[in-house]
Amino acid sequence: MATSAKSSSTKSAKPRRTRRTGRRDPLAITLLKADHREVEGWFDEYEQLEADSEKLALFNKIALALKVHTQIEEEILYPEERGEVEDDMLDEAYVEHDGAKKLIAEIEAMKPGDEYYDAKVKVLGEYIKHHVKEEEQPGGIFAQAKKGDEDLEAMGKRMKARKEELMAELGGKQPN
Repeated sequence: MATSAKSSSTKSAKPRRTRRTGRRDPLAITLLKADHREVEGWFDEYEQLEADSEKLALFNKIALALKVHTQIEEEILYPEERGEVEDDMLDEAYVEHDGAKKLIAEIEAMKPGDEYYDAKVKVLGEYIKHHVKEEEQPGGIFAQAKKGDEDLEAMGKRMKARKEELMAELGGKQPN
């Protein structure tokens, strides 16, 4: 009798849900992906805005987030992952960052309502989306980093601290 009760309770138990990877991302990757999602959301939000003042305020948030994010990757992730991640991928990431920084500077020199302002913000969003895809795709920078020997939990703690420093340092400087 005990066996039949046991088998019926086993049948009614819900199957355990697991992530595709079977484990959570390490802190460094989790932080960077959270930044990616936040900025992607802001680009989507930007497209819905009509008031120049709202566009400017949101673009300034986007620009600050991207400046801090790229600096953290360039100071911590990319150099520490050199040798773990394919050199070509890291080289392309640096070049993509450079292109984004130049476009951000161009937009910061403009005002909403100027010719091509919205178009440049849109192109920056597409550029960032492409860069994020390359970092996050299977076999991309994040996947290769997770397979490497670096301690991505400890790196994540350093990245989080550096992000806080940069946000405090750069957050007070608002262009336009």
